[in-house]
Amino acid sequence: MSTATVPLDRLVSWLGGYRDAVIEQRAYLTELDSAIGDADHGANMARGMTAVMDKLGAGVPATADELFKSVGMTLVTSVGGASGPLYGTFFLRMGMSAGAIAEFDGAALAAALRAGLDGIVARGKAEAGDKTMFDALAPGLGAFDAALAEGASPAEAAAAAATAAEAGRDATKPWVARKGRASYLGERSAGHLDPGAASSALLLRCLADALGSS
Repeated sequence: MSTATVPLDRLVSWLGGYRDAVIEQRAYLTELDSAIGDADHGANMARGMTAVMDKLGAGVPATADELFKSVGMTLVTSVGGASGPLYGTFFLRMGMSAGAIAEFDGAALAAALRAGLDGIVARGKAEAGDKTMFDALAPGLGAFDAALAEGASPAEAAAAAATAAEAGRDATKPWVARKGRASYLGERSAGHLDPGAASSALLLRCLADALGSS
């Protein structure tokens, strides 16, 4: 089993990388959302993550619980639509799981990410196949857990998670949405990637990039 750990500043780098990625892909995420949603997902995520990093620029908390509480509350208050509450809940639950620590081992990071996903499920009631962010995050975190069980480092597990999440994202394209704004379209939602799955897969890819750059 790997004894590698992830310091808190590496996770701040993850958040900064995600901010940069959603800004870069803002038009793409909005294009996805224009097909089956409200055409604002890219703008919402870019605004929310910019607010997060602006807040952290004024001072990064010393412990994981305070860091992710700050991130979650900033997203809840700055992002419109469903994305703010869902992503906000994800990070709030991560902080609650982690507690007052300054670095994560693989098991603690896996538990925090899983708690975040559980929070999304509790708030959004999504299940596998509903064509939501769950369909990227759930296989991604399953791959994270499986990699750790085989002795992978957190960076290696994150890389496996990102690949699995991207496959989960791509799998949503032919499906008919059963949750959220897209579900109102019925059969017309088929043939389009889910924007929430796209931004969620991007979140895990940015985690892999941040951990792999150490």
